[in-house]
Amino acid sequence: MPARQPKRGRLWLNDGSCVRLRPEKPNHVWAYDFVEDRTRDGRKFRMLNVIDEFTRECLCIRVGRKLGSADVPDARASSGIDVLSDLFIARGTPGFIRSDNGPEFVAVAVQGWITGIGAKTAYIEPGSPWENGYVESFNGKLRDELLNMEVFNTLAEAKVLIEQWRAHFNTIRPHSSLGYRPPAPEVLLSGMPMPQGRPGPTGSPPTPATMLH
Repeated sequence: MPARQPKRGRLWLNDGSCVRLRPEKPNHVWAYDFVEDRTRDGRKFRMLNVIDEFTRECLCIRVGRKLGSADVPDARASSGIDVLSDLFIARGTPGFIRSDNGPEFVAVAVQGWITGIGAKTAYIEPGSPWENGYVESFNGKLRDELLNMEVFNTLAEAKVLIEQWRAHFNTIRPHSSLGYRPPAPEVLLSGMPMPQGRPGPTGSPPTPATMLH
């Protein structure tokens, strides 16, 4: 009989995989992942989704055919850096950035850049998407509520509709995990102080919606 293994109490394995990292406040842990779809002509496009795990807010959905310039050796890595750079300027630097072990996220350029600006990478165990549950849940909602319901005639149309959905998701759509409040209601985005604990409006309940998860 094999020897019983001791319990692990640390956040990180030797390869950098996250074990028990839980978001504790806004900007503590971000997660990002790619989703794919196609326009009416059958051409594939990709979406890079970035969320704040604590607030559940979708910080960005970058849409593109390749998500990078053709003259960059690893276009996928360059797109990730470009998206994160814009968000760090607008939102500040998070403590951790969680992702799977796809080539877009483990590229040396991405790891070095994230570490260089003061954040830490949090890679999940290979083949364990449940360890990235916040962004996986978001990806499922994006597909069920938009991608499976729409036919995108052009990439430009896809960008417009996806950004409209992201705004609705953040400011109107109620979330059961947040007490049926949106992650970033418009009243808070307009400059009002953020209450302590999980974000949410301090006044009347949000407008009811049909999508509750």
